Amino acid sequence: MSIDVGAEAPDFSLKDQHGQTVTLSDFRGRQNVLLVFYPWSFSRICTSEMCEIRDALPQLHGDDSTVLAVSCDAMFTQRVFAEQEGLEYPVLSDFWPHGAVASAYGVFDDRLGAAVRGTFVIDKHGVVQWRVVNAVGEARSLDDYQKVLAELGA
Repeated sequence: MSIDVGAEAPDFSLKDQHGQTVTLSDFRGRQNVLLVFYPWSFSRICTSEMCEIRDALPQLHGDDSTVLAVSCDAMFTQRVFAEQEGLEYPVLSDFWPHGAVASAYGVFDDRLGAAVRGTFVIDKHGVVQWRVVNAVGEARSLDDYQKVLAELGA
């Protein structure tokens, strides 16, 4: 079951593409978080979406908001993917325990062994203000989360 709007976002700590630990609760009181789960690094739709976020980063990441992308790929895969695509935001590995964070958010597909396309906007208080969950082959709209972050004052 996916996390509902108005619920407290489950906290987590994951390694980014550089091996640094990123903890969601570290952003509380400081920044809104755009949390983007995606199935697989290097796949066509995922690469397109992550590059779209990269290109819109000035509107999505700043003093009031940040972007965290998560897949179940290994940290070393995330590193190569981020370097190849020029991704400057944290690309987090939910590799082990496999999909634990995606499961906590209700977006892990046991059959595929990967996250589906779940997107959550978490406010500075750690509360989910918006969410959308798309099927693996269904791309998301960047405009949707730009609008939500703007409404939160990002």
